[in-house]
Amino acid sequence: MKKLIAIAAVAVLATSVFAQKVLKVGATPEPHANILNLIKDDLKAQGIDLQVIEMTDYPTLNEVLEAGDIDANYDQHIPYMESFNKEKGFHLVNAGGIHVEPFALYSNKYKSLSDIKKKSVIAIPNDPTNEARALLLLQEAGLITLKEGVGINATPIDIVKNPLKLKFKEIDAATLPRTLKDVGGAVINGNYALPAGLSAKKDGLFVEGSSSPYVNIIAVKAGNENREEIKALVKALQSDKVKQYLSETYPNGEVVAVF
Repeated sequence: MKKLIAIAAVAVLATSVFAQKVLKVGATPEPHANILNLIKDDLKAQGIDLQVIEMTDYPTLNEVLEAGDIDANYDQHIPYMESFNKEKGFHLVNAGGIHVEPFALYSNKYKSLSDIKKKSVIAIPNDPTNEARALLLLQEAGLITLKEGVGINATPIDIVKNPLKLKFKEIDAATLPRTLKDVGGAVINGNYALPAGLSAKKDGLFVEGSSSPYVNIIAVKAGNENREEIKALVKALQSDKVKQYLSETYPNGEVVAVF
């Protein structure tokens, strides 16, 4: 009798394991993958096996999502996604906003904006939306003035005033922290600044305001945003558990919940 009960228990366990729906989500390591790993058990209790696939390259994360190799990604904001869709003919949509990582201007050479010398080299991201975001930050800091109306489409050729005659070096976003030893300053995405030990509030010479429109989202291929597993993922991410984790892990505002 005991043997039959044991066999039945194993059968039930096996059935529950095989009933788990696999959800593959691509993400950059910090903070995105860390946040996803936080909710793994919550989704498991709902029959969803969340598999977090870490990558550091934004384009690759979108390419594998469009190809259907993953179910969602968590690494980008809406302007970047929309620009990528337009450029590549992709069909990615926003399934839900989670947090903001304020951009900041960092420097190993200067302690404040007023210290920046003429003809200093400033490294900025080389992808269109983050490049524009960096230039808008530098304009907000009073270092440059952009042509009126260019907004999130700004490029260095749209600079109409540059009192310090700053030079701009367009660099892959993931490698920006490594450029700090060679340039006067660099405008760095939060998810690349954090692993490099940089805090926007502590180390930034100038930090993006809290009204930033660059909310990090769960992106999916169009048509998948209403899948039950995706809805469960977004709900788990937009939870008090995640909000508390962000406030405790990033007390200086490096990552801020938007829900």
